[in-house]
Amino acid sequence: MRQWNAEQLALGSILVALLVLALKLAAWWMTDSVALLSDALETLVNVTGALLAWMAVHIAKRPPDTGHPFGHYKAEYFSAVAEGIMIIIAALLIVQQSVQALTSLGSTEDWNRLGLVINALAMCLNLFWARLLISRGSVLSSPAIAASGRHLMSDVWTSAGVLIGLGLALLTGWVILDPIIAFFVAIHILREGFEVVISSVNGLMDSAAPEEERIRIEEILHQSAGGALQMHGLKTRRAGPALFVEFHMVVDGQMTVLASHEICDRIEDAVKAEFPDAQVIIHVEPESKMEPAGIAPA
Repeated sequence: MRQWNAEQLALGSILVALLVLALKLAAWWMTDSVALLSDALETLVNVTGALLAWMAVHIAKRPPDTGHPFGHYKAEYFSAVAEGIMIIIAALLIVQQSVQALTSLGSTEDWNRLGLVINALAMCLNLFWARLLISRGSVLSSPAIAASGRHLMSDVWTSAGVLIGLGLALLTGWVILDPIIAFFVAIHILREGFEVVISSVNGLMDSAAPEEERIRIEEILHQSAGGALQMHGLKTRRAGPALFVEFHMVVDGQMTVLASHEICDRIEDAVKAEFPDAQVIIHVEPESKMEPAGIAPA
């Protein structure tokens, strides 16, 4: 299972989300708890988010074409933004439900304890799948899969909080804990939604690659650019699994095109050996374009 690709994981997420939704709706139906309803509403968002993630991953894996020469990688970011927005909407709906529940409190005597057990089973299933998505999403550099994993982990904490709170309500008879728990669950979900949106928007705005990747790229340029005089103006960006690297390479003005091209090939091969999905663009310049600060070859 650890070898599943992004599209297979996205498809699996749809099936898992549907199963978890069925379990949580059954738990809510047995208890009529607004906190369990809030938990089920978040899972409904998971189902829609999983569908969007599958569509985005399917589009993102398409090869570059005339209209999209740099590929379709950013489709995953649109999916992640949409999922973040849906998380926020779900949180607002839960707030509305919890406020309404405060005006019509029932009794814990009406709750079927089996509903809590079923909700706990759904939580365990989500925990297993969330850990898998987060792990594989990181390995695959897939923002859609990673966002789904983070969302599911948020759902796990939500379920845990709901179950603990409802357990206390059963022990004490304080049914008012039900809508209060639902309200705090909504605040937690709202924060998670904003975090998913912000991180995904950064990807759409061509944020630079992580600092550790940039440092490693500089080391590769230093080690593999023998024959050049300097590299400067390094720019990087991430788009899903793809890494884009661009910089200027200064060579002796008398160097032949063939010789400078051989250096470029050597650098590109070295970068791709460490980052297989990298796309490298090198601007060759004469020594008159030397910069005060740059990367010197070894």
